Amino acid sequence: MPGSRTGRPPVARASRPATGARPRRENSVLAFYRRAHRAWDRPLTAYYLILGGSALITVLGLVMVYSASQITALQMSLPGSYFFRKQLLAAVIGSVLLLAASRMPVRLHRALAYPILAGAVFLMVLVQVPGIGVAVKGNQNWIALGGSFQIQPSEFGKLALVLWGADLLARKQDKRLLTQWKHMLVPLVPAAFMLLGLIMIGGDMGTAIILTAILFGLLWLAGAPTRLFVGVLSVAALIGAVLIRTSPNRMARLACLGATEPQSGPVDCWQAVHGIYALASGGIFGSGLGASVEKWGQLPEAHTDFIFAVTGEELGLVGTLSVLALFAALGYAGIRVAGRTEDPFVRYAAGGVTTWITAQAVINLGAVLGLLPIAGVPLPLFSYGGSALLPTMFAIGLLIAFARDEPAARAALAMRQPRFGRKRARGSQRPRRWNTMRRRAPGARPSGER
Repeated sequence: MPGSRTGRPPVARASRPATGARPRRENSVLAFYRRAHRAWDRPLTAYYLILGGSALITVLGLVMVYSASQITALQMSLPGSYFFRKQLLAAVIGSVLLLAASRMPVRLHRALAYPILAGAVFLMVLVQVPGIGVAVKGNQNWIALGGSFQIQPSEFGKLALVLWGADLLARKQDKRLLTQWKHMLVPLVPAAFMLLGLIMIGGDMGTAIILTAILFGLLWLAGAPTRLFVGVLSVAALIGAVLIRTSPNRMARLACLGATEPQSGPVDCWQAVHGIYALASGGIFGSGLGASVEKWGQLPEAHTDFIFAVTGEELGLVGTLSVLALFAALGYAGIRVAGRTEDPFVRYAAGGVTTWITAQAVINLGAVLGLLPIAGVPLPLFSYGGSALLPTMFAIGLLIAFARDEPAARAALAMRQPRFGRKRARGSQRPRRWNTMRRRAPGARPSGER
């Protein structure tokens, strides 16, 4: 081979590809979609969605409770931060319950099913005892604990039905009994109707609707036949229609659907119409935090059932859509946990909790938007009310525990969280890889995603 002019051997040059053979660049939108899909499909996605979404909803709820309740507290000759401090105390206690539930093993959750059900039934019976039960705005569903503290046992009945129903259906599935309709309905449906009866004695139709939604969610997850599902639904709808028809108050709430004036004929639709006024006056970005006009005595229950209306007035469309997105993410994560597990109890419990939170949010938001009758139920994790916040945060802890217990998520957490107090052997110190969450631990069983 002839040498170069400098006397050095010539360097081989890489052949250039032909002009028409250049590699095509991947579409940026398609590349972003693929990266987002890989990130969304990681084992810890549901865990982070549940933990982060519930935390953001609770914190934003505390801010809005403080803003929406100041005027109400001052009108009652109380400090402006009175309701906020009570809600903050409930949130702290609920955080302890959430942490405890998230660290409990599944077998302990199943062991708590019967004690929680028995305690909820006992307290719901005490509500009807004269001198113990307290009536609030016509509903006898409260127990006074002393001072200004009260408890609503029917809120704990939701958690009791979820845990007990999930344990019952899981045991029947292990024995292959769910193929028979009598084992699918008994004793789940009679026990649920017992809880519904105790609630309806006090007149709380909203909580009864949510409990019914939980029952149907459990039956749906158990694979109830369509004719059986439709039959139970028809009976529940008939009972609900009779209860609505025989109550002038419920009929008046039904008549306020679509009302645009506070006085629609003989029916007073003040609360429903002023909730729409609050949302309409917020615009895109709202009037500013604390600048609501409707909370100055115009909108009843501004810090409880209609806190979403105040949120729309102060934070605008952006704030309300953010709240909706957080609830949607929480619902998706719950469905994902229920769909990826192979444990029947985890599937039923996760599905029951997701049905509970989603149905309650839909009923509350539908009432504020004027799409559903006002049922008097709070927005989960957001509205004021310790009795509703405590069992809901415990239920969120259940979802977190189930999301952590998935084999792929457990392996990912083990790789991301080193054991404290253990030193690595010399020569094994390697840079931590954060992009290996999709790798499974040796011998781990598949996640069971469908």
